[in-house]
Amino acid sequence: MSDEQTYLSLLPDALLAKVRELHGQGWRLVQIGATPLGETIELNYSFDLSGKFLNLRLSLPAATAHVPSISALFWCAFIYENEIHDLFRVHVEGIAVDYKGKFYKTTVPYPFSGRGQTAGVTPSGAVVAAAPAAKSTPAPSTSPSAPSA
Repeated sequence: MSDEQTYLSLLPDALLAKVRELHGQGWRLVQIGATPLGETIELNYSFDLSGKFLNLRLSLPAATAHVPSISALFWCAFIYENEIHDLFRVHVEGIAVDYKGKFYKTTVPYPFSGRGQTAGVTPSGAVVAAAPAAKSTPAPSTSPSAPSA
C-alpha cells in the first residue's frame, strides 16, 4: 500500500470535469467533507486508486457557496451532497436524490454554514456556539401560595 496523498485545489467550474476524468480512470470516491472557515467553506473530495489518495479541495464563499453534483458519476455522493447542503448551506446543483433540505432535522438551520450565529470553526480554530443561549424563565413555584393581605 502506498502512503501517497495529493491535494489539488480547484475552482467549482472545474470540479465536474476532474471528477469525470477520475471516474474514467477507475478512482473510487472515499468521502466529501466540508469545513467552515470564517467567510469561506472548504470542500474536500477524496478519491482512492490502489492505495493512492487524491483530494480535490474547493474554497467557496460562504454567502454564495454552490457546486455541481457529482452523483451522476458516483451515485453514493448524493448522501454527502445532501449533508453539505443541510449542514453547511452549500447549494448542490443536480443531486441524483435531492432531499430538498430535509436530510437532517436540526434545531438551527444550516448549523455549520458560517453565516450569522451558527456553529462552526473560525479560521483560528475556535469553536463557535451552535445557537444563542435560551432566555431563562423562572420555574413555576411548587410551594403553596401565601395568603394575600
